[in-house]
Amino acid sequence: MTSSPAPAPVAGRPASEALRGAGLRVTESRLAVYDALVAAPHTSADEVFGRIADRLPRASRQSVYNALGDFAEAGLVRRIEPAGRPMLFELRAADNHHHLVCVVCGAVEDVDCVVGHAPCLAPSDDRGFSVQAAEVTFWGTCPSCAAA
Repeated sequence: MTSSPAPAPVAGRPASEALRGAGLRVTESRLAVYDALVAAPHTSADEVFGRIADRLPRASRQSVYNALGDFAEAGLVRRIEPAGRPMLFELRAADNHHHLVCVVCGAVEDVDCVVGHAPCLAPSDDRGFSVQAAEVTFWGTCPSCAAA
């Protein structure tokens, strides 16, 4: 089942409102996972688990994976898979933006599309495909690592 993407998180928007808006049941575990993603965009499932472990000592890695899977299916999160890195999740799911990834420390930053609408890039030959989105990862060195 494919849902339309949920809007990007809005500062101060309650997690419960975002979950309900995406058609998901509000649970303590889902609230904690959502809050972890608000606090740290571009986070792996294991990092989310580490962030919620103190808040929910009974939480399991599986419950985090389940919540993230539910979020992705509902269009609430976007999965990104930088080469050589674990899958990362972010709440900015309603647009077609790209990412900058530091080859030294692994920092990930969002970068808006050059054109501003999906798809941001057009292939030289679409081979008959109806292109809806483009994922681009720019690899480089972040300012902190470059200064070190």
